[in-house]
Amino acid sequence: MLLETRGLSKRFGQQYALKQVNLQILPGEIHGLVGENGAGKSTLIKILTGVYTRDEGQVLWEGKEVSDLNPVASRRLGINVIHQDRHLIPQFNAVENVYLGLEYETRGAVAIDWKQMRSAVERIMQELSIELPLNVPAMYLTPPQKTLVEIIRGMMTDCKLFILDEPTASLTDKETDILFDLILKLKQKGTSVLYVSHRMEEIFRLTDRITVLKNGELVSTVQTSEVDLDGLVALMTDNWQSRKRLTERRVGAEVLRVNRLASVDQKVKDASFVVREGEILGIFGLGGSGRTELLETIYGLRKSARGEVVLSGEAYEKRTPRESLKRGMVLISEDRRGQALIESLTVRKNVVLSTLDRYARVGVMDGKREIRDTEGQIRALDIKTKGVNQVVKELSGGNQQKVVFAKALLAEPKVFLCDEPTQGVDIRTREEIHNLLRAKAEEGKTVVFVSSDLQEMLDVVDTFVILTEGRTTHVVKNEDLTSEQVLSYCYAGTREKESSR
Repeated sequence: MLLETRGLSKRFGQQYALKQVNLQILPGEIHGLVGENGAGKSTLIKILTGVYTRDEGQVLWEGKEVSDLNPVASRRLGINVIHQDRHLIPQFNAVENVYLGLEYETRGAVAIDWKQMRSAVERIMQELSIELPLNVPAMYLTPPQKTLVEIIRGMMTDCKLFILDEPTASLTDKETDILFDLILKLKQKGTSVLYVSHRMEEIFRLTDRITVLKNGELVSTVQTSEVDLDGLVALMTDNWQSRKRLTERRVGAEVLRVNRLASVDQKVKDASFVVREGEILGIFGLGGSGRTELLETIYGLRKSARGEVVLSGEAYEKRTPRESLKRGMVLISEDRRGQALIESLTVRKNVVLSTLDRYARVGVMDGKREIRDTEGQIRALDIKTKGVNQVVKELSGGNQQKVVFAKALLAEPKVFLCDEPTQGVDIRTREEIHNLLRAKAEEGKTVVFVSSDLQEMLDVVDTFVILTEGRTTHVVKNEDLTSEQVLSYCYAGTREKESSR
């Protein structure tokens, strides 16, 4: 046995986040860990990596009890982790971030050998077929690039247990395949992997066994080959059933028109589409297609070089986030921790953040109204929280994402720009977000939806806009479309682009 926990428990106040959990990880196995948001997965990981101290129970490593487990001791044992919220220093470049916690290479007595350190990073990148700008500060990297930095850092030392917490969130299919190849290589070397994901297809594709947590308690550990999706979901949830896109909605007048739009940085080169009342329009493309950048250019986070945006029949030229909100357009950002939430503030302060003006009276904030409106959103979205004054960073990832939506809904938007809105949330929360967006579309609102999960797009959107290297190549109705057909449009756009060069 590589790792074993016995009766592991963790309390926050009087509430158990983890209660009497017994987990066993075998040498060289890929072990899945699943459960809804708030099930205790992150708490368990933080105990195993020494971030949290356990209140009860034992942790055994290779048969011996570990009494003092802290981050340094955990890494010395051979445990490496990639967290869902990416632990990088924004001002450091990739090489500097990779070497966090590692000894620097030196020349002579004190001089840091940056050339040798860069070479070591490049060797791993070459082994894993990873492409990454090494001199760019982490704050300017995309979320997938940040994940790749974490993967490289984890590979800098020979680990016995690799913990991956939602590692494929926002990764392209190619990047995901690279990661999966790496995981299988680790298994062949005898390294164990604890794989945490809400994407069930990944769990079934990779793992040997699966442990299910619910409400902080262990439900079961099963052989992957002996359970199907319905059986696994039944263990995770109570009375839950997924609903797919079944019927078309009646669309109304044109709401948003994007015509030949290009951004100053040329991430978006020539994008065009029209979306109407009651329509969910999906923007899909391969890695580097410019999906996120297109939404940011429309919203005003990224400067445009040419082209036009027409909102409700009026040309919208000098776009800024503040002006977009005033005009009824909100952006659900891919990076909720970096751009959508202030984690150190309360649920209440985050929810009213975009609409503060409406709560000010003669320079004094109307606290009662803030509380009333926040409590209304908590009930409407079923946000699991101790109350309006709980700090957001204490919430699970799915409930944090619901706070992002609560903030957006208070602005009463007519256009939702959603960039990976279900990233890192559990099955139930994912479906709740889908149903929320469907409901808004049925009310006549407009939704522009971006996801790296093609099956999710097929389940949700009415129309596909295919983006290739910042250019619109196809607009296709989602009528009996298959994933193969969508990908063929993506690759066709790539071939057309190459043939024009």
